[in-house]
Formats: sequence, structure tokens, C-alpha cells
Amino acid sequence: MPEDRRARQRTGAGVGLLLTLALAAVLLTALPKDHDREGGGACPARTVRSWSADAQLTNSFASYGDDATRTDDWTGGDGTHSVRLPDGRVLWLFSDTYLGQVHGPPNPVGESYVWRDTTAPLVRNSAVVMSDGHPQLTLPAPLFPDPGPSEWRWPVAARVEPRSPGSAESVVRVLLWTRTAGAYPWIYGVPTATEVATLSLPDLRVESVVKVFDQRLVQDPSRRVQFGTTLVSAGGWTYVFGGNDAQAAARPTSSAYVARVPEGRLGEAGAWEYWDGSAWTGRAGPRAVLGDGRRTGVGSAFSVVRDGETYVLFTMAAGSRGLTTVTSYWACSPVGPWHGPARSFRPPLPPGQVAAYNPQVHPALGGDGRIVLSYDVNWLDATATSAAWNLSRNVSLYRPRFVTLRLGPPTR
Repeated sequence: MPEDRRARQRTGAGVGLLLTLALAAVLLTALPKDHDREGGGACPARTVRSWSADAQLTNSFASYGDDATRTDDWTGGDGTHSVRLPDGRVLWLFSDTYLGQVHGPPNPVGESYVWRDTTAPLVRNSAVVMSDGHPQLTLPAPLFPDPGPSEWRWPVAARVEPRSPGSAESVVRVLLWTRTAGAYPWIYGVPTATEVATLSLPDLRVESVVKVFDQRLVQDPSRRVQFGTTLVSAGGWTYVFGGNDAQAAARPTSSAYVARVPEGRLGEAGAWEYWDGSAWTGRAGPRAVLGDGRRTGVGSAFSVVRDGETYVLFTMAAGSRGLTTVTSYWACSPVGPWHGPARSFRPPLPPGQVAAYNPQVHPALGGDGRIVLSYDVNWLDATATSAAWNLSRNVSLYRPRFVTLRLGPPTR
């Protein structure tokens, strides 16, 4: 082969190699890094280092629910979320809620429990206002009306934000899960949509409800995603976490998803962006950020808190431990990668066939490195009728419990 031809080939190969290396460098720069998909940098691992039961907060809701002087207030509920209002009050939001009056022991079968009649009203959502560390008032319930026949709204996370970007007036935005009655195994309803309600301040009047994420066209209910189980603010964004209902389809764990909204614009459907596995997009096609359907994943409701630069996610454990055990994951970014499960703990449960679920962090009550986390308790039974009877014969069961915990690096 002539020398000039070989030279041209070497030159062409060199140019091709340089172009390949340059393209690779561009791609490496453009692609998200595993440890830092959102520019947050490296962060320390975090896990639960210590925890203890918070009897004072648990007893405050027990005392309020046992107060028989009113007949139209909260006596028990689940789906516990909270948000601190600008005037210092704390607004507590609940899903299925018992109202009515309670009666002192003994109950109708002679047990020493405070009880309620089985005809007591059950509403799909409620709101309780806390002042000076004690529940004081139940707002007229249900606070959020049913969107249609055989449909209902469950409130989840909430946030105080400007009425519009730059506005001096604040409102409360409440994320809502819309559910539709369904046949077994969808005994808790079929996921339908995510909505955002706006409450006025200080009177907490519902001004509007807008739909931000519709899932009615997703044929498999177990793949429908509802957002709002928890909110985290960072870098001018509100990160909104959500999950599917894979556990209703007999899989050990569900998957976690995340959307983001510019701070102050939760009520604007067009402002929402969803993580699709590699980038944020305005198209409603989110990809899971956590969950392999077996060992790793989340319960139907979970919570995320930011500890410095580290995001920590609390959820019920996978498999049968998910009835009793809270576990955690950590990440340097809302979109992961999520590491874990980390150290688990088993919070106190009352005696009987009961289960814990819906671990939720309450930032309004924590501080100085102390995290307040609630968990809900329900009766495990074969039918809704027998479960309701057990919740009525002992009204203390269907109420939130609280623990206080501290995070730290994993021990070796």
C-alpha cells in the first residue's frame, strides 16, 4: 500500500477516534451521573440511628378522640398528614374518618375499651386544627366533597405557598387522591387521578379543586400512579412523590415515582414535570425511581425527608414485615439512585390482629435533628364488616401513633 494512502488512513482513523472521544465526552457530560442526577453532589449515607415512642403526641389525639362532649368531631382516622399554617396552627388531614360520639367502658361485649356505635358516621376525609400542641377543632366533614357517584377524595400531602408566584397572599395546597369503588382486590378503591385543592387562609375554606394527573386511561389499575404521598422542597422546586398500587395485585412491593413543580405552582397542571428515567418531561409518562417488585420498593404510602444533602425515604418493609416494620432508603437526589433498605424498626402496636401502615414525617413538629413520624393502625380481618366492628368496639385502634427518631451514618 502506498505510504500516502496509509497516512491518509491513519489520519482518518485518528480523526474518527477523536470524534468518537469527543462525542463520548459530550454524552458523558449530558447524561445524568448515577450519584448526582440533579446536581446535588455527593451526600453521606443516612439511616435511623435511634427512635422512641412519642407518647405525648399519641395521647393528644387519643384524648381528643375520646372527648364525648361533641358529636360532630373526629374520633379516629388514617392517612395522617400535616402542615403548619402561617399563624402557628397545624392543619391535620385524614382519609377515612369516624365522626360521632364515643362511650366510656365497658363496651357492649364487656371489655374495658372506649367504644362507638357501629352506626357512627364514616366520611372519606376530614381536617383537624391543632393549637398549642393539642387538637382543638374538626372542620365540617368531609372537607373535600366526592367528585362523583362511587368516587371519593383522600387528602395526602399539603403545603403553604403563594396564591400565585410572587403574590404576598398565601394559601394551602392539598394534594388529593381520587379513588373509584371497585371489585376485589380493589377493596380500597381503584386509583383514578391526582388533584390539587386550594384552601383559603386563615379560614381554611375550599376554594377550588383542579385535576393535575389523570390515570383513567391506564387499563391496568396496578400501574396507575397517584402523586402526593409526600413533598420535599429543594432548589426552587417542589418534588412530589407518588406510587402505584402494585401490592393490590399481590406483588410484595409497590414502586415510587417523582414529579416536580416550580415552587408556588402546585395548582397548575401545566407546570408539572415527571421523571421518565433519564430526564424531566411535561408528558405524563413517569418511570419508577425505586422498586423491583420483590425486595425493594415502597408501601402504598410513604414519606421523604431531606437531611442536609441526603434524601431519606421511610416506608413499610417488603413482604410480611410490611405489617409491622418501618424501613428506610437514602439517595443524593429525588430521582435516585436509592440505596437500601437500611436499618428497620418496629414501632409499638396495640394487641390484636392489627397492622401498621402509612409512615409519615411531620416537619412542622420536628427540629434540632429530631424527626417526628406517624404511623396508622388498622384491624386485619377477612371482611370490612368485621373490621369495622373491631374498630368500633375499641376506638383507640384506628388512630395515629407517633415516634421520634434521629438519623445518622450507618454503623459498620
